[in-house]
Amino acid sequence: MSAQVSFTLRGRNPDVLTCIANLSNDEVFTPPELANRMLDLLAHAWAADHAGADLWADPSVRFLDPFTKSGIFLREITNRLVKGLAQQMPDLQARVNHVLTQQVFGIGITRLTSLMARRSLYCSKRANGPHSLAKDFATETGNVWFERTEHTWVNGKCEFCGASQQALDRGDDMETHAYAFIHTHDIKTRMAELFGDAMQFDVIIGNPPYQLGSDGGTRDVPIYHHFVEQAKALEPRFVVMVIPARWMATGLGLGEFRQTMLSDRRIRHLVDYPDARDVFPGVEIKAGVCYFLWDAAHDDDCNVTTVRGTDTVGPVKRNLGDYDVLVRDEKAVEILRLVQALAEPPVNSILARDKEFGWTSNFDGFHEGKHDGDVEIYYIRSMKRSIGFIARSAIQKSEHLVDKWKLLVPKAFNGGDALPHQIVGKPQIAPSPSVCTQSFLFFSVNTEEEARSVQSYYSTRFFRFLVSLRKITQDAAHSVYTWVPIQPWDRLWTDEALYAKYGITLEQQAYIASQVRPMNLNETVDE
Repeated sequence: MSAQVSFTLRGRNPDVLTCIANLSNDEVFTPPELANRMLDLLAHAWAADHAGADLWADPSVRFLDPFTKSGIFLREITNRLVKGLAQQMPDLQARVNHVLTQQVFGIGITRLTSLMARRSLYCSKRANGPHSLAKDFATETGNVWFERTEHTWVNGKCEFCGASQQALDRGDDMETHAYAFIHTHDIKTRMAELFGDAMQFDVIIGNPPYQLGSDGGTRDVPIYHHFVEQAKALEPRFVVMVIPARWMATGLGLGEFRQTMLSDRRIRHLVDYPDARDVFPGVEIKAGVCYFLWDAAHDDDCNVTTVRGTDTVGPVKRNLGDYDVLVRDEKAVEILRLVQALAEPPVNSILARDKEFGWTSNFDGFHEGKHDGDVEIYYIRSMKRSIGFIARSAIQKSEHLVDKWKLLVPKAFNGGDALPHQIVGKPQIAPSPSVCTQSFLFFSVNTEEEARSVQSYYSTRFFRFLVSLRKITQDAAHSVYTWVPIQPWDRLWTDEALYAKYGITLEQQAYIASQVRPMNLNETVDE
């Protein structure tokens, strides 16, 4: 093949990989534009550490996408290497053979995606076929490996990924979704089995599966953190991954992973998209997504960039471990520091815990008509708030709170990702005596006047902005109120009074207004 022959793996306009629809938000195909942003970040870091050297002109660097789907990362890496190595390897076919056989490797996550990745990378589903761009492979798979992997069931769950046996033990004719990269106790030995004993990857890059259905599909279990941990265990120089951002403040079973990420000084860059649709059009991923560059040689603060639509903040150098969750915007950090300077107790010191009276959201052991000795019970059913009645004798938990005045607040509130956001659902005063189901948390006080004071505070932008720093999904748990300071309940609170108390500047007030919309307590309550 002549060196003058142009090389491209795209070959069509428009690029076919921009046209693939996602089947779910579990395994999201990566748009080429996002893949190239990640590769640009990687190349910049490489040049900074190698006296300006071009990563794509190095014939010894090995890349692994251990969860390839469309093959976009492998394809774009190959395009860059083939161009970058042109001077060192003038013969195009020899150069292509070297890149595809010695530098670019992948692991398919399903049989279908492994075929798709090979088609993207080799222009043939068979790496050794007559139409393959590579001419030196002896096998059909080439360097894109896939074999069916089984879960290891222990007491109804997979010991590696936590998948439900009820949901995914479905027979030989369906995909197991047991991803090879995380279904092993010894990832280095496993990679040696797949690609050879001497294999050492310099860059691990990609977009891992995000979650698996569990408990018969009644809830989803995050799994992307397992891929991050396995990638680090392989001891590459760089890890570059795009993952859901909910790890920053919440997520089922992600507490340990969150603390590991926040304390890991090797995370060199973090690019955050609070609205996932900015990078994955048409895909709803609550709390957004982010991609990060982990550098084994880095021991410093992290460069954080926040992108929302056309607005980009950063990069700002930050210590990710300043708090127990990641505050996503440096502007918000500045406001939080002003508030915390007064060292006041948190408002959740008067906030009930989840399921305070012991009843779940679907509890129906109450009636409509009031009988002697009954108390009101507040609940939400089919997105509608209602009031029933229950005998006081039926209350077996937190009886000391029954006769308190309460400001009920919904346990969950969505409202979409557009800004400004309401952040939390509208409050509702419940007089003494009263109880509620798990649909609500509540602030408990002694009098109606105090309840109205708490209500006025809750409805301020100031209050809800501080909640937003910890609430990045629809769940408004007890912990999201940790950074909201308690106030004296002897007045009706306004934003103006709170801004004056904490020294919030006009510029900071405008920023809060851009994030949090007003809450009109006179409008119809919505969920």
